[in-house]
Amino acid sequence: MNNMNPIDTMMHHRSIRQFKKHAVPPQQLSVLLDVAKASASSTGMQRFSIIRIVNPELKRQIADVCKQDYVADMPELLIFVVDAYRNAQIAKEQGLESDDTRNADVFFQGWTDGVIAAQTLVTAAELAGFGTVYLGSILNDTPKIIELLELPQLVFPIVGLGFGDPDQNPMLKPKMPRELNVFDDQYDIFPNYMAAFDDYDEVMDEYYDLRNTKRSVGRFTGQVLERIQTQIPKRRDLVEQAKAQGFLL
Repeated sequence: MNNMNPIDTMMHHRSIRQFKKHAVPPQQLSVLLDVAKASASSTGMQRFSIIRIVNPELKRQIADVCKQDYVADMPELLIFVVDAYRNAQIAKEQGLESDDTRNADVFFQGWTDGVIAAQTLVTAAELAGFGTVYLGSILNDTPKIIELLELPQLVFPIVGLGFGDPDQNPMLKPKMPRELNVFDDQYDIFPNYMAAFDDYDEVMDEYYDLRNTKRSVGRFTGQVLERIQTQIPKRRDLVEQAKAQGFLL
């Protein structure tokens, strides 16, 4: 059980990638799902859904997409999706078929609703003592995820979420200082970003991720460059993939 107060718990969020083998108790799982569903939703339209992955083979196939073997062993794996299909069908059954059931505003409302729901569940799960990890890696091959989950038109994956009882204790990952990304009244532009990030670079250079304890993760500015240069090809096409699911972007 988590003995920290809620603020301390949120300030000490860490990604957990190794979990104890036992399942999340059904009653606690039910509460966490209800908490996610109770989260804020744009105009109350609740344009998201949650798909719980219970089939071990399906979990393994999702792990292959993520290129992360540990995904197959997660006690709980949820996929949050934009869901405009449901409301489009409700409108259709009342005699209305309109492009406004699939436009960009609808898509981004659904995306935001799903992200808020995922974060709400993460906070509640960590307050209950569970470890959590987001899986943006489900977007490594969005068409494959759509195929595996049999998503109809107007439904699109947002993020995966794994959780359970943690079986590791990683270092707390340092975040950039507030003055670098919290501003008053307007967006602040720095004359030299490498100089502005110098102190944070040094802090990050001393941080070790449990995935590779033999070396630090390296300077933040270096990570930025590496991420840009090593982008996964199919992730460049997310807009086209969303269009293929029927959204008018």
